[in-house]
Amino acid sequence: MHGDQGLDPVPGMVVMMTGHLAPPEGPVEPGGFDFRRHAWFSGIGAVGYTRSPVLVLEPAAAGTALAVTRLRLRISKAVQARIPGDPGAFAAAILTGDRSGISRKTLDDLRAANLSHLLAISGLHMGLLTGFVFAALRYGLALIPPLALRLPVHKIAAAVALAAAGFYLALSGGNVATQRAFTMVAVMLVAVLVDRRAISLRSVAIAATILLVFRPESLTEAGFQMSFAATVALVTAFNALTRLPRNRRGPRWAQPILTVIFTSAVAGAATAPIAAAHFNRIADYGLIANLASVPLMGAVVMPAAVIAGLVSPLGLATPALWMMEQGTRWILFVAGWVAALDGAVTPVPAPPGAVLPILALGALWLVIWPGRARLAGAVMMLAALGLWASADRPTLLVASSGKMVGLMTDHGRALSKPRGDGFATRSWLENDGDPALPAVAATRPGLGAVTGALGFRLGTTRAVHLFGKGAEAALPAACQPGTLVIYDKAAKTPPGPCLLIDADYLRKSGALAIDPGPNGPRVRRAQDTAGTRLWSR
Repeated sequence: MHGDQGLDPVPGMVVMMTGHLAPPEGPVEPGGFDFRRHAWFSGIGAVGYTRSPVLVLEPAAAGTALAVTRLRLRISKAVQARIPGDPGAFAAAILTGDRSGISRKTLDDLRAANLSHLLAISGLHMGLLTGFVFAALRYGLALIPPLALRLPVHKIAAAVALAAAGFYLALSGGNVATQRAFTMVAVMLVAVLVDRRAISLRSVAIAATILLVFRPESLTEAGFQMSFAATVALVTAFNALTRLPRNRRGPRWAQPILTVIFTSAVAGAATAPIAAAHFNRIADYGLIANLASVPLMGAVVMPAAVIAGLVSPLGLATPALWMMEQGTRWILFVAGWVAALDGAVTPVPAPPGAVLPILALGALWLVIWPGRARLAGAVMMLAALGLWASADRPTLLVASSGKMVGLMTDHGRALSKPRGDGFATRSWLENDGDPALPAVAATRPGLGAVTGALGFRLGTTRAVHLFGKGAEAALPAACQPGTLVIYDKAAKTPPGPCLLIDADYLRKSGALAIDPGPNGPRVRRAQDTAGTRLWSR
């Protein structure tokens, strides 16, 4: 919605507008992220915008259908009213999942410092909240001998913690990451209730199976992969640590500090390659940022949130919210400080599609297989990293609109224009491991201007990109034998014996990746890579 709408949206309100809708876009390059697939499983049928005022057709009806959603927004507004600025918006985000108040700079700082996972209500938040509830109730009941001697206090604590996790799931909006976290925590707490070992690889496997039964599409998502990679690595590492003699675990007074460092290092190492593959970046100082922030998240922010929720009906939430504010201010300070360090982020190119499956198989083999044969898993992991390091990026990328091309040169990818197809061009550069902005990439040499067009070489093939007002007039002269012509409009009649890629062709093929070959250009089409699916017809 463009402009100041002057609308205070309330869940359940019926509105009307003039909307300009389009189907979700396909991949910006063959094998790239397919937003159509994401939209399909998110229940999104179209995307668009409105420049006209949004009008209220019917006010929100009274009732309980959207009571939890209204409660979420009330809590979010109340927290941001008590804690001003980004700290309040951060606190509202981890309580209710509402990120609308967080500034773009803060989001960028959190990503650069590898702290953006603190915003997603995932396993960390669910684990901290249920862990605090479980520990507080169990140790509290243990202080009352008549109850501790007669009741299974650990099972009572587990049942209450499970109920708290369910409430947190509803309060947070129940997004996919929170559903995943709730499933993992629920499996652990149910194990306590049935006298089974709560934390084990078996519990992790049960949680993963449950999630994949209900949401099989999540297997290819970064959140699922990172959550279970970290969990498997932590369970395995701590199982190995418990087998060490106590005198080799460090001084008793230092063990809590060493545990935090060990946990952050193991989880960071397990998730780093997955994050780099999906987001094309490595946060070089992420371990430092997490060591300075995560302990405070567990010791101050989440306990204060639980206490504030319990005492807010009595009007006594101010001290707990003050504690929460100090914790969130510190986390945002750490994020800003780390993000400002030189070399805070290292861009990396996108890996071939086989890298992550081979890496995951090797890691699981290393964890599960007994004896020296487990070293075969390490060999697979090294092979995956070698495949990643030797991967080549496409020489030429063509946007599905035909209005933008990107040519790989000795100076990086050169773009045909500084503006236009912004999402595609940013994705191309990120997948190249190139930190340059599109406006900078458009100034690189490699695409020479000719009359009404941009001319360049693709191996031994002459190529021309025609776009804009003079493109139609320049088409007949450009369409020579052996020439590759990329034209952003539909050609009414074949203008000559060239290899023509026009708007009609791109409408069926989607974005293109073109490399020079011995018999002329080799063209890969995004539609061929995506295949014919319910979301890509």
